[in-house]
Amino acid sequence: MIDWGIAMLISLLFAPYASQTYSWVNIVVFVVMQVLFIPTIGGSIGHRIVGLRVVPIAGGWVGPWRPILRTLLLALVIPVLVWDSDQRGFHDKIAGTVLVRA
Repeated sequence: MIDWGIAMLISLLFAPYASQTYSWVNIVVFVVMQVLFIPTIGGSIGHRIVGLRVVPIAGGWVGPWRPILRTLLLALVIPVLVWDSDQRGFHDKIAGTVLVRA
């Protein structure tokens, strides 16, 4: 919710609120934020505010492809609604990442 709110505020700079363009700009800004911040600061701004980090399940650096795959699946919304017995979202499972407390 934090990241989506930030994306909404940034999107207002590029498109008027309640327009078709605004909706698409908002999704693009959200995706860019996720892909940019996960490999650089270890998670999105919202993750870092609440004390979470995105790490690869095997350890090490998350790399550039995991955030891209994870975020594209996150933008589809459906994988987020499916999780396993470890409470890991399907988008994290496919990308090989896990959300941990920092």
